[in-house]
Amino acid sequence: MSLFRDGILENVYPAFFKAMSNPDHIGVALSISMAGYVLGGSSYFQALVFGSAWAGLIYYCCHEIYETYMMRRLSTDMADIQANYLENPDNGFWVADDGPNVVGIVAVMGEKRGDEGERCDSCNGGMMEGGSEFAQDAEDGSYGGLSSMVVVFPWRRKNLGSQLTQKALDFCKERGYARLVLEISSPQTAAISLYTKLGFVQTTSHNNTHANRWFSKLARINVMRMEKFI
Repeated sequence: MSLFRDGILENVYPAFFKAMSNPDHIGVALSISMAGYVLGGSSYFQALVFGSAWAGLIYYCCHEIYETYMMRRLSTDMADIQANYLENPDNGFWVADDGPNVVGIVAVMGEKRGDEGERCDSCNGGMMEGGSEFAQDAEDGSYGGLSSMVVVFPWRRKNLGSQLTQKALDFCKERGYARLVLEISSPQTAAISLYTKLGFVQTTSHNNTHANRWFSKLARINVMRMEKFI
């Protein structure tokens, strides 16, 4: 379970640096620092304190977004992997190890078309792709959802991520799912590149991170929905 926690929280710093490099945030940081300089009587220290306070707020927003997501998952499907994945034929959970250590995990959950519609309505203001794509789903409207995929840092860029994703795709094919769907946050650029290379395409995006909506706005984090037909 520590691998899952670490895999989620490691996105905090990339999200923070990406947010702080946004021109709007740079402008706000400079303005706040200048205000501190003036209010402090030409104090560079006061300028630094004011600027640091703004940076601290952005970091807090980024941390809250990923921690909220992690805690929600640990209290739902990841709370009982045996019951939610291993004993459910519609779901799958696999681990990769180098002997004594787990170096990667991937999980797939069977989803229903109706659930997807409700989720898209709430996340995207009702924005959905055309109905033609749904005609290719299984007869009961089911498809696979990639709920987790984590690879420890030393094993990245060694094709393990591609192998785990292929395992998920093979499982979906065996279950009769016509597509595999995932959601990923915009700061996860390496993972997005991997999925794009493997044939996934972005269909929608939203900023519903399950944290306070202002946190998402300040952190400049969007959630991208990607999928691949099998």
